[in-house]
Amino acid sequence: MKQLVIVIPNGDNNISSITGSYEIFNKANLYWREHHKKEMFNIRLAGTVESVEFNGGLFSVKPQVHISEVKRADLIIIPSLNHNYKHAIHGNDELIEWLQVYYKKGAEIASICTGAFLLAASGMLEGKSCSTHWSVFDNFRTMFPDINLEADRLITDENGIYTNGGAYSFLNLMVYLVEKYFDRQTAIFCSKVFQIEMDRHTQSEFAIFRGQKKHNDEIVLKAQTFIEKNLEEKISIEELSNKFNVSRRNFDRRFIKATGNTPIEYTQRVKIEAAKKSFESNRKTINEVMYEVGYNDVKAFREVFKKITGLSPLEYKSKYNREASYF
Repeated sequence: MKQLVIVIPNGDNNISSITGSYEIFNKANLYWREHHKKEMFNIRLAGTVESVEFNGGLFSVKPQVHISEVKRADLIIIPSLNHNYKHAIHGNDELIEWLQVYYKKGAEIASICTGAFLLAASGMLEGKSCSTHWSVFDNFRTMFPDINLEADRLITDENGIYTNGGAYSFLNLMVYLVEKYFDRQTAIFCSKVFQIEMDRHTQSEFAIFRGQKKHNDEIVLKAQTFIEKNLEEKISIEELSNKFNVSRRNFDRRFIKATGNTPIEYTQRVKIEAAKKSFESNRKTINEVMYEVGYNDVKAFREVFKKITGLSPLEYKSKYNREASYF
């Protein structure tokens, strides 16, 4: 029987990602036993203290075993952390060291949402792709600039390390892991019981682009402000770099270093975020919104919109605006 360990980090973390992981794998186990006369996993909750409190002490979780008592682990799940990442990391040194040891022993590790910060602190994400909640991208990039953060990916799977986007999208990761460890039919069963959409691959449509401004490059900050205040304009990056007396090559380099995006990518994301908000809140046609954010080519607007959100403008408007009227 395989060994599944759901670790309970110290700190006020997200209890739903613990209970949800347990419930889904437990249901998969029961289904597997019904059809194969045995269970796939022995599931245990492990931590470094006797009890961890959540939501200001409203709830608590008591790990079944101390991590030192775990003799074998085939799959380890790290739940979502609280948003004081540095405190969460420093409060879990023993757990981080334990994760490193068991990964080297052959265990696979899945992090949920901001649990990726714990994985990143362990060094196990170096040279690998990673995802986390869209709202913490800037913090993650600041703390771990050398890790390949794939902002739009819902799930990453690389060399026995799994990460996922955030919030309740961990349910999609659990179904993904059930299919990988059990089979497709068991995953379908779990998706039906828990009513989880299968085969989702992106968190793009849920992301709210807020601009990456946690940096100290004044020229880039001024450029970002200019872009955001001139949405209706077709902005030339060459003219923008000249405006701030910086060569185009140096401007691009500084922009990427500060924001993680090229100036063109940043401009597109700002414009598409404005278009999304307009689609959500009013009855303007797609053409009207397109012109408002500086596009005059329907095909180009559709391509950029779908690239960033995963949906066409029409699909997005239909999904998020009940009173939508279309051209």
